[in-house]
Amino acid sequence: MNDSMIRDISLSEEGLQRIRWVGKFMPALNALKRDFINNQALKGKTIVMSIHLEAKTAYLALTLQSAGADVIVTGSNPLSTQDPIAAGLVNQGITVYAWHGCTDEEYTMFLNKALDHMPHIIIDDGGDLVHLLHSDRTDAKKNLIGGSEETTTGVYRLKALEKENKLTFPMIAVNDSSLVSVIGFEELTRRGQLIIAQTCMGRGDSQYQFNSNRKNRCCSGVWMVWKGRFYAC
Repeated sequence: MNDSMIRDISLSEEGLQRIRWVGKFMPALNALKRDFINNQALKGKTIVMSIHLEAKTAYLALTLQSAGADVIVTGSNPLSTQDPIAAGLVNQGITVYAWHGCTDEEYTMFLNKALDHMPHIIIDDGGDLVHLLHSDRTDAKKNLIGGSEETTTGVYRLKALEKENKLTFPMIAVNDSSLVSVIGFEELTRRGQLIIAQTCMGRGDSQYQFNSNRKNRCCSGVWMVWKGRFYAC
């Protein structure tokens, strides 16, 4: 079970059934997954995810794994973590540090154990990973390229760091994207698809593109294709 810390591995089959079911309704992730299996675009990269640990985000984690990434998952909210989902991910070779109802001390421990893997990319929900990487865990930035933040709260925290010129790596502000405002888009594609689309599909705008000249930009300049149409973020 690698070095995962979860509630009960015997719940894995229940979790996998839920994850497989939601996967039937994620066309964007499934299209990317088909490409990822062939091109192994994330081979050799470690991705740490702090997310609401449920079926949709678990399917995102498995999609990233299909691209060759070493995926490490922890829960961004102790009350939203679903133990069967955590067990299902471990069953598929993903390292998970999370269980439902963990204490504040356990929550912080899980975040730190995830960062011990020295990620190249982070997917954050609420800004706790970013906070640690700018405070107690600056050592975990050794390999860091950048990441994405999903929530309004997390984006506020990012912008505060950027305003003080303290943001030390690029982050995509998913919640600022125009994709979120497309009527029904988030519910159609699911949060996991929204995150991966904006993390992986960079727009060629020099103001927002991740490059060595913009190492600390909080941005949302990304394109996504949905049903034959392009949406600018």
